[in-house]
Amino acid sequence: MTARRINPYATISDHERWTSVDPALMAAKTAAAAANPRRREIHVLHAGDDDPLQRMLNAMQPGTYIRPHRHLHPAKSETFIVLTGRAGFVLWEGDTPDLDSAGYVLLNRDHGSYVVDIRPGVWHGIVCLAPDTVLFEVKNGPYAPHSDKDFAPWAPEPDTPEAVAYVEELEQRFL
Repeated sequence: MTARRINPYATISDHERWTSVDPALMAAKTAAAAANPRRREIHVLHAGDDDPLQRMLNAMQPGTYIRPHRHLHPAKSETFIVLTGRAGFVLWEGDTPDLDSAGYVLLNRDHGSYVVDIRPGVWHGIVCLAPDTVLFEVKNGPYAPHSDKDFAPWAPEPDTPEAVAYVEELEQRFL
C-alpha cells in the first residue's frame, strides 16, 4: 500500500480498488502520532473529502487533546472501533459541561467495549489512555473542514495550559 501526505496531520491511501490495514501501517501511524505536536495522526482510507462514507484510522498517543465537539451542519453520526490501545469517550447530556452527568465509554479490546456509536448532535470528547492507540473511525461524508465540527464553547482552546489540565481531568475519570 502506498500513501501520500495530505496535510501535516494526515495521510491518504492511494489504492484504486482495495487496501488493508496491517501491523506495519498501524506502527507507522502510531510513530507519526508520537512525532506529531498534536500527538495524533489520521490515515484516510476513503477516496477524498467528497466520499459519502468517511473511513479512517485515528492513531493517537496519551496527552493528545481532541476538543469536545458535535456534528451538526450537516448532522452526522460517528462510530469508533478500537484496534489497539485504550481510549475514553466522554458524552455530554444536552449543552451542559458537567462531567458528573456525562456518560463514559472505555474502548479497550481486553477490558471494555469495542465500539462506540454516537448519534448526530451529541457532544463528545476523546482521551487517549494508552500509547499507540488506534481507532477505526467512520462517519457520513462529505467532509467540509470549516463546518465538520461544532466545538464546545465551554471546552478549552487547543494548545493552552487549560487544555492540558482538562485532558488530565478527563483521563482521571477512566482510572
